[in-house]
Amino acid sequence: MFNIVLVEPKIPQNTGTIGRLCVNLGATLHLVKPLGFDIDDKAVKRAGLDYWKHLDLVVWENFDDFLTAHPIGMHSYMATTKTDNLYFDAPFQKGDYILFGSETKGIDEKVLLAHPEQCITIPMGGKGRSLNLGVSVGVVMYDALRKNYEGFEKITIQNSLKEG
Repeated sequence: MFNIVLVEPKIPQNTGTIGRLCVNLGATLHLVKPLGFDIDDKAVKRAGLDYWKHLDLVVWENFDDFLTAHPIGMHSYMATTKTDNLYFDAPFQKGDYILFGSETKGIDEKVLLAHPEQCITIPMGGKGRSLNLGVSVGVVMYDALRKNYEGFEKITIQNSLKEG
């Protein structure tokens, strides 16, 4: 469905939560090293619960290796607080790469400046400065899903609501 890319994530619980989100979206999770934790960290697995074993995971040694394999182009978006391009205006398509920077420093500003048209942001109130990484990924990815919902293979819940 989509490719979610976490560039140098630092907090294992965020990555675990995003891994769980990826399984539910049918998305691939790309982790770009260096990571602020070990992938086998209990906190990652606890946040991802039993979903982690179903995760389509790709680990990159560094951002340059990722960019060589997947150059920023029309099917790439980079989430940042440093743009006015709103995420809900992005024409997301299945297979897109949506990049999120580390919790402490975001995506390298040189890469953002080289591709300003591929930068997207989540609008926030005047007193806010950023959102939790897991929240940010959820907000953007479910809008991308909304725009590409046709053909989405959703789960079937056996215990659905029924009257009487």
